Amino acid sequence: MTLDQTHDPKLASWVEGAEPGSDFPIQSLPIGIFSEAKGLRRPGVAIGDYILDLTASADLLDEEWREDLSQPILNAWLSRGPEAHRALRQRLSEILSDERYRDDVEINLIGQSEVRMHLPCLIGDYTDFYVGIHHATNVGKQFRPDNPLLPNYKYVPIGYHGRASSVRASGEPVVRPRGQRKPPEADAPEYGPSRRLDYELELGIWIGRGNDLGQPIPIGEAGQHIAGYCLLNDWSARDLQAWEYQPLGPFLAKNFLTSISPWIVSADALAPFRTPMPPRPEGDPDPLPYLSNDADRQSGGLSIQLEVTLSTEKMRQQRQAPHVLSRGRADSAMYWSAAQIVTHHSSNGCNLQPGDLIGTGTLSNDSDQGLGSLLEISRGGKQPIELQSGEKRSFLEDGDEVTLRAWCEREGAVRIGLGECVGRVVSAY
Repeated sequence: MTLDQTHDPKLASWVEGAEPGSDFPIQSLPIGIFSEAKGLRRPGVAIGDYILDLTASADLLDEEWREDLSQPILNAWLSRGPEAHRALRQRLSEILSDERYRDDVEINLIGQSEVRMHLPCLIGDYTDFYVGIHHATNVGKQFRPDNPLLPNYKYVPIGYHGRASSVRASGEPVVRPRGQRKPPEADAPEYGPSRRLDYELELGIWIGRGNDLGQPIPIGEAGQHIAGYCLLNDWSARDLQAWEYQPLGPFLAKNFLTSISPWIVSADALAPFRTPMPPRPEGDPDPLPYLSNDADRQSGGLSIQLEVTLSTEKMRQQRQAPHVLSRGRADSAMYWSAAQIVTHHSSNGCNLQPGDLIGTGTLSNDSDQGLGSLLEISRGGKQPIELQSGEKRSFLEDGDEVTLRAWCEREGAVRIGLGECVGRVVSAY
C-alpha cells in the first residue's frame, strides 16, 4: 500500500467542515449509500459535513464508472477492485480540492444531517471471527481459569458464519431478543427476553473483488480483495449464548442484529496508518506457511483508536454526557491480521463475493480501560459499573444507547474517522 497525492497532509478541500479534525477530511473520502426524504437510494461520498451525490455528479466522473456508481447498492462497484477504487479516489480528491470545480460540484453537496444512511451493499454472507486475543483470553478465564485459550487459537483464525439478513446500518433499534436461557441454579431452561444483553466492539471488513469457488486467495494477494473497513457491533445475548452454544457455537444469541457504521473507509485511506502486527509472545507457534507473509508482518496492523460510550434514558433526560465504557486500539488487540482472516476464510476454496462482510471479533486491549464488551467490563456481571446518574450496569437495559467510534491519527498524517455505529435497546416484542 503506497501513499500518493491524495494522502498529502497539506491537501485541503473547499467544502465546509472538511478541515483537519473532521471524521471526513479530503484525505478520507469514504463511500456509502444514502437517501433524502422520500428519495431514491444512491451512492455518495462523505466530505466534511456533507455528502457528494455521485449520481448527480456523473458528468465529472469517468464514463466507465457511471453505471456502477448510479446503483442503490455498491456490490458491482466493489467488484471492480483496487485499481478502479484508487482512480475514483484520485478524481474525487481533485474535484473537491480544486476551486475550478467548485461551481459544478457544490450544487451536488447534501448535508449529512439531511439524509438517511443505508447498508452500502447487498450482503450475501457475513462471517464473524475471534481474532481479539485479549477478549478471547478474558472470556476464556471466566469459564476455564487455568486454560483460557483452546489449543487451536494460536494456529487457526477462529470464526463462524453469522446471519447476513439481520445486518443493519447505524441507528437501527436493538430489539431485545427472546430465547431459551438456563440459569445455573435452574433444573430446566425457560423462554423469555434476554437478561444479559451485551455489545461487542469490532471492525468490519468489506470484500471487494471476490475469488472463484475452489481457488483460495494467497496471503500476498489478500489485500487486493479488501475494499475497506467499518465499525461493527455484534450484539450478543450472553444468557442465550451460554445455554445454546455447545456444541455448534453461536446461533440465536447473535443473529438477531448486527449493527455497522454506514461508510466504507477504503484501504487506501487507511494506508498512512498501517503498522506492524504485534510480535507473537515467546513460545507461540509461527503461523502456518499459507498464513505467513513478511509484508503482512511489517504492515498488516491497523493503527485505529477505538471508543465505546453508553447513554441511558435517565442520563439523556438529565442531559448528562455519555459514559465512556472503553478506549483502546485495534492494532494491539488483533492476533491475526485482516489479510490472514481473508486468506484463511478462502483457504478451503470458499468463494468470497463483492459486498461480503467479515467481522474481526471483539477488540479488547490488555488493560481495563480498553475492554470491548460488558461481559469483560463487569466480569461476567459480578462487578457492575456505576454511572454518573447513580445507575448501575452489568448488562444493557431497555433505553440504553451504545455508540462505537473510531479514528486514526499520527504525526505527519491528517486524522480520519470511521464515523459512528449507534444502537438503542428497546423492549422485547
